[in-house]
Amino acid sequence: MKGNMEERACNLAVYIIENRTTVRAAAKKFGISKSTVHKDLQDRLPQFNRTLYLQVKEILEENKAQRHIRGGLATRKKYKGI
Repeated sequence: MKGNMEERACNLAVYIIENRTTVRAAAKKFGISKSTVHKDLQDRLPQFNRTLYLQVKEILEENKAQRHIRGGLATRKKYKGI
């Protein structure tokens, strides 16, 4: 999916919105790096599709606010041997 960067950015945004997923999960699904996902969503997407950018930005902000909780749960799971 290296072709058209605008199309890739739109596809990433739609995937994240529909599945309410994280950047890491989207990167894994599309076979690209997290940095590329961030670059596409933060830099490229607002230039050509502002409404889609605003929708995906809400989800990314929500994920950012919850990441310390997910990290704590992952650590707990690791040390409990679950």
